[in-house]
Amino acid sequence: MAQTTPVHPVDEVPPVRGLAVFGLQHVLAMYAGAVAVPLIVGGAMKLSPADLAYLITADLLVCGIATLIQCIGFWRFGVRLPIMQGCTFAAVSPMVLIGTTGGGLPAIYGSVIVAGLAIMLLAPVFGRLLRFFPPLVTGTVILIIGISLLPVAGNWVAGGAGSADFGAPKNIALAVFVLAAVLGVQRFAPAFLSRIAVLIGIAVGLAVAVPFGFTDFDGVGDADWVGISTPFHFGAPTFEFSAIVSMLVVALVTMTETTGDLIAVGEMTDRKVEPRSLADGLRADGLSTVLGGVFNTFPYTAYAQNVGLVGMTRVRSRWVVATAGGILVLLGLLPKLGALVAAIPAPVLGGAGLVMFGTVTASGLRTLAQVDFKGNDNLTVVAVSVAMGVLPVGVPTIYEKFPDWFQTVMNSGISAGCLTAIVLNLLFNHLPAKARSAAPDPDGLAGGGVEEGVEQSREEIV
Repeated sequence: MAQTTPVHPVDEVPPVRGLAVFGLQHVLAMYAGAVAVPLIVGGAMKLSPADLAYLITADLLVCGIATLIQCIGFWRFGVRLPIMQGCTFAAVSPMVLIGTTGGGLPAIYGSVIVAGLAIMLLAPVFGRLLRFFPPLVTGTVILIIGISLLPVAGNWVAGGAGSADFGAPKNIALAVFVLAAVLGVQRFAPAFLSRIAVLIGIAVGLAVAVPFGFTDFDGVGDADWVGISTPFHFGAPTFEFSAIVSMLVVALVTMTETTGDLIAVGEMTDRKVEPRSLADGLRADGLSTVLGGVFNTFPYTAYAQNVGLVGMTRVRSRWVVATAGGILVLLGLLPKLGALVAAIPAPVLGGAGLVMFGTVTASGLRTLAQVDFKGNDNLTVVAVSVAMGVLPVGVPTIYEKFPDWFQTVMNSGISAGCLTAIVLNLLFNHLPAKARSAAPDPDGLAGGGVEEGVEQSREEIV
């Protein structure tokens, strides 16, 4: 009998029912973040409700296309891992500045197109830097990603940033109820149901929210049944030098964040990201960003909240996330469906988000468990990197007196922590070793040395 080659869990195709259910779960996990960027940018530019609705549908359409490119891939585009794509928040401040003072939406889209082309050109360079991401760095970055996402879940739990009843006890009670439902399903339900614990928790929370007046379905009735996004709907793009420079800085930030997300998913799915696959994933980011500039939306990156969902559900198939991409395409073409999903109350998403984002944090700790902290400076690398990553999360205005380009880089806790981890790893584990005392510090706070089993660069250089 002929032997069949075993299929890696990433490449497995679940039954249709599983694809639909797991895919919808991914959509619900990222939907609020996906529509937030066009809402913030459009609101700052005082766009009409019709233009805002157009921005949202265009964003959902390109989110879906970008996710399909990343998961399924073609030629040298796409990492072929379960990665959801969405608009990056790192670009929000520069885009608001460009849109309100530097040329409006056409200038935004011109700079976005240039940034996307730059990402595609720089992707191979980032791919060759993968050797500077040992478990010491990747674990630290994954930990920072999880910590950086927790305030997002906190805002949802309280009712959504800017809501009139922000922090009301009823909002927090609903979020806690959803959290309890997710945990209960994951602990006591059969294996299949435990994998869709987030979806069940959201459904149960929505069922409770409707009779208690948490939901508002007025937008569903006002939305159109069909909406088609056309290229350059707001006019031909313009290419302003200052806008392009600021968006190029955003491109470097998003490439750093995407690198961390891709490595995190590689760890969770047992398919390590190699230099070539990293370059392919970043190249897909660049192509999606170019499409964003053409179809009236914004730069795209991997969504960390869905990284947490992969770790929590242990469903590693990229075809599940590709199905989620297809659902997003439908939502972009059918605005009424998009409005229905948008009616889910923020506290419901918050209760589920606490589990998902906490899972990302725990995954970082699991990766760091592989690292040797005895007789070296690795603990210092983790400590300072996490501190730099959490700083802009805890004190969002800490860098407001600095130049715009500096704020773009350092206001993202993920990019700030990632850059710090890379630099400190180079400093302590790649430069020639200094003289050591015979007795290493058992806590790992003093002394140096190489991270055992991870890097050999120091000895090679010497």
